[in-house]
Amino acid sequence: MRAIESSRVIDEAPRIAKLSQLSLLDEWRSTGHLNFRKKLRVEPHIFDGLVQLVHDHHIFMNNSNNPQLSVHIQLAIFLYRAGHYGNSAAPGEVAQWAGVSLGTVVNCTRRVTVAILSLHDDAIHLPSEEEKERAKAWIESETCPEWWDRWMLADGTKFLLFQRPGLHGDAWFDKIRTILLMRR
Repeated sequence: MRAIESSRVIDEAPRIAKLSQLSLLDEWRSTGHLNFRKKLRVEPHIFDGLVQLVHDHHIFMNNSNNPQLSVHIQLAIFLYRAGHYGNSAAPGEVAQWAGVSLGTVVNCTRRVTVAILSLHDDAIHLPSEEEKERAKAWIESETCPEWWDRWMLADGTKFLLFQRPGLHGDAWFDKIRTILLMRR
């Protein structure tokens, strides 16, 4: 009874095997493989720029005997998690992908979030009126006049639709078919 009362863990769980895939990022960067962008949702040069922006932030400094992971590893973990959703973004899943502990994923996410939010005033710039008008004109020329003063996602993200959209559905599918033909 005394052993049970004085123990925090009665039956230790088996150790979970993890194998980091972070080293693959360097391989994919050098070969120009699309998996770098697929995993982190940014191009390698954007990733490098982000590292340069946040690497001197005080959140990444400590006076502990247990040093933090390097900033580029913490940023990679953050971007992988931010670029996924559902179960794929769960700390446990990210921990297995990165080969780190669950707590490390949580700490990396928190640190990088703090560092990026500190850049808000320097990094977030809303488009000027001229840029907005140019974007509206481009959207009208590429789709239809009814999109003017509306919003849409134009970063290449694909939407899987189970049926044709009600408003300008034919134009939507014509546009997708045109894009697919142009890529061939």
